[in-house]
Amino acid sequence: MSTFMANKGNIVRTWYVLDAANKPLGKTAAAAATLLRGKHKPEFTPHADCGDFVIVINADKAVLTGKKLDQKYYRSHSGWVGGLKEVQYRTLMRERPELAMKLAIKGMLPHNTIGKDSLGRLRVYKGAEHEHAAQKPQPWAL
Repeated sequence: MSTFMANKGNIVRTWYVLDAANKPLGKTAAAAATLLRGKHKPEFTPHADCGDFVIVINADKAVLTGKKLDQKYYRSHSGWVGGLKEVQYRTLMRERPELAMKLAIKGMLPHNTIGKDSLGRLRVYKGAEHEHAAQKPQPWAL
């Protein structure tokens, strides 16, 4: 019996919808990262990009448990002296919840070209509506 190795020619990608309403941000991000990477498939190959497309809806209704809204910060640095910018997650979830979800998912993907390609198949929406009905996405239960 031979071992199956996934490559670009034999990968079948499907579309999934994750609803983040009233669910923890981290659990939703972990499920999305698993789908984007393809680890839910029996033909998963670690060195090949065999993941699926993921649509996350209701990102603004995702919940952060504990005191994370007040104690957790999103930090970015411009590279210049004094260029550190900090945004509290309470502000980030109010103004840009798509970015908060995308950052959580990005941190759970491998930090190489496979992770960057996987992140390109992610779509995050603030509300319940998305524009990918033509792809016939399947709902994924958390």
